[in-house]
Amino acid sequence: MKELEQIAELIGEIHKTRLMLKKIDFFYREFKESDFKVLGKKRTTGIILAEILTDFYTCVETLFLRISQFFENSLKPDKWHSELLRKMTIDIEGVRKAAISDQTYPILVELMKFRHFKRYYFEFDYDWDKLEFLEKKYNDVRYLLNKDLDAFESFLKEHNLPVYIA
Repeated sequence: MKELEQIAELIGEIHKTRLMLKKIDFFYREFKESDFKVLGKKRTTGIILAEILTDFYTCVETLFLRISQFFENSLKPDKWHSELLRKMTIDIEGVRKAAISDQTYPILVELMKFRHFKRYYFEFDYDWDKLEFLEKKYNDVRYLLNKDLDAFESFLKEHNLPVYIA
């Protein structure tokens, strides 16, 4: 029974993450339709867009860490962020299916690299070409990630949880 509770908890984590990702996306769309349209490419709008992109990735990475912990995937202390993301693309036979597709992975790599850059970037002026590139990646990955999480959640329900009411 304990395993069923843990699986239900992981599914709850997926739901909670998806809700937070929807809130981030709502904020992004609201920002693009209001403040960004008025202000354009300014220092403040660059800071806001950078924060949205890093919050999105951090939210996704936190879920991946929960998945990794649930399936007891070991991560090396150095470069664990990139290893975690890579491991989410692996089907582990008899254990779990991949949490994300090979199509989703390189897009998330770009967002992860930016999040790491931003952590140590103490200036306020961002390269708008880079922000626009990352914004395109963000818009591409939203649908792909939703599809991947649907499939992963279905896997959890099919293989381990006889009855689950969402």
